[in-house]
Amino acid sequence: REAPQGLLFSNGPGDPSRAVEGIALARAMAGRVPTLGICLGHQVIALAFGAKLYKLKFGHRGANHPVRDLLNDRYYITSQNHSYAVSAEGLGEDLLVTNVHLNDGTVEGLRHKYLPISTLQYHPEASPGPHDCRYHLDRFAEEVIRFAREQRPA
Repeated sequence: REAPQGLLFSNGPGDPSRAVEGIALARAMAGRVPTLGICLGHQVIALAFGAKLYKLKFGHRGANHPVRDLLNDRYYITSQNHSYAVSAEGLGEDLLVTNVHLNDGTVEGLRHKYLPISTLQYHPEASPGPHDCRYHLDRFAEEVIRFAREQRPA
């Protein structure tokens, strides 16, 4: 049986706090393999590291949400479909906000400062929807390859 080389927490419906198995898995796998969380996965990983969530008054729905990537100071139009958001307050020392929504300032991405873990509240997939943020998937694939090389015994 092969061990995973990377872990993707995908999007999905519902209240993220009820995804107790996913939260436990995110905690258990932290640092073992590169991990990417998308939408609900972003929220699950944030909860695993002690962040708080809140329900948006009006959910983010559609393919026209402007987001700023704080790591490269670029702006993207993203596709989103969520009712909850990660609170920027109380993130702790280990999580860094990497992306913010330009309309309401909500947290749209996180990165762990020391472990190969990153998250996105929006959908970076190549299609359907905008292709601007596809580079996040390429970055995750590169991180999986780099991590595997570094963990391989000499």
